Amino acid sequence: MRFPQYNFAELSAATDEFSLQNVLSQLIGDEFPSFVYRGRLHGGQQIAVKRFCKDAWPDAEEFKEVATAVGRLRHRRLVKLIGYCCHEDERLLVAEFMPNDTLATRLFNLKFKTMEWSRRLRVACYIAEVLEYCNIEGQTLYHGLNSNKVVFDEAGNPCLSCFDLVKNSRDGRSYNINFDYMPAYMPPECLNGMVTPESVIFSFGIVLQDLLSGEQISKDDSLEMIMGKQIPTCMDSRLNGEYSWKDATALKKLASQCLQNNPKGPAHYKGCRASPQQDKTLPIPQQISFPMAEAVTRMDLTAIHQILFLAHYKGDVASREFSFQDWQKMREMLEARNRGDLAFNDKDLKTAIECYSQFLDKGILVSATVHVRRSLCYLMSDQPDKALRDAMQAQRIQANWPLAFYMLAVSLRQLNMNRDSTNMLNKATALEKQRPRNSRLGT
Repeated sequence: MRFPQYNFAELSAATDEFSLQNVLSQLIGDEFPSFVYRGRLHGGQQIAVKRFCKDAWPDAEEFKEVATAVGRLRHRRLVKLIGYCCHEDERLLVAEFMPNDTLATRLFNLKFKTMEWSRRLRVACYIAEVLEYCNIEGQTLYHGLNSNKVVFDEAGNPCLSCFDLVKNSRDGRSYNINFDYMPAYMPPECLNGMVTPESVIFSFGIVLQDLLSGEQISKDDSLEMIMGKQIPTCMDSRLNGEYSWKDATALKKLASQCLQNNPKGPAHYKGCRASPQQDKTLPIPQQISFPMAEAVTRMDLTAIHQILFLAHYKGDVASREFSFQDWQKMREMLEARNRGDLAFNDKDLKTAIECYSQFLDKGILVSATVHVRRSLCYLMSDQPDKALRDAMQAQRIQANWPLAFYMLAVSLRQLNMNRDSTNMLNKATALEKQRPRNSRLGT
């Protein structure tokens, strides 16, 4: 089937003679600036039109060939390229119109409602999916990938703009960059005047970082802002902790890998699709639905934190092993514990760990709840080994306490010890079933 070629006069009329009022975006990162316009064809169909600088494609046949190749692509998450125009020295592309703003607008414009975590994760998976598809179809170069190139259709689903699969430079060929108009961040290869598959992966890592942080990071700080940082410091504070720790960790890891100098190629896209989408939840044993069991099943550390916050020290047996001379030290210990509780409530993980450690290291008072709370702080700080040790200590102090077994289950799960985790979850729910309803966790 022949790829549609539009008449220049038709596109000029559709965009009100390329009126500035219809400009959707201005692409000025390289030697050949281009504009994207909103338009409406005679039949009423809304379109987006990209008008290249007149020097961008001197060879009309080459432009037609490249546009036709991109026009053959069919993916539900790729904006459909529906035609092109070659008229004298004019080169234009015509695509479906996406009415619901860009990812950059949704993330960075404070006038918009904060994008919830589930939608951010969906964006990451869908864009990875379409980039992988483009690689399979031989379209390995996506020029200038960033959050402005992710748009939303009428249903609010994220799609990748097709325009930047067609560029004046091709297949690793170098091109000139106007450094006066550089975007906030660019892949290292682009700084050398080269676009390669590796630079596309780098740019994909930037998009992942945007999704995590909700901030537009400069090119100089992109890697430093994510490497070696704990999850809470990488996340958008406007999420208020409402995100899956497991998926955030997977996304952070993938973003870090993409931002390395030598990423491993298109496999990263497949990895992104797999990691966040894998259903790693545990079945709730015996079909018993307890709030804590459900939170552990989902690996929802935010929900677990809320349950521990509400439970406070309910059910805790504080064993006291001290002499008369230790009474003066108890006051300092309890003050340290209280400071830890305040930090725990505020999700100030570092301070909570320090204060709880001050309380526990004295060895005068023994509290299973403090061990459980510190265990969760370690989990939320990506330190599952230490979390497991605290959970084990809590279980030693209170042998049949469901909460200790729940924390064992979630810690083991973080360490990929799935069978042991399931056993601990079974034990926890069996013990909780034996407890009076008004003493169950989360009730």
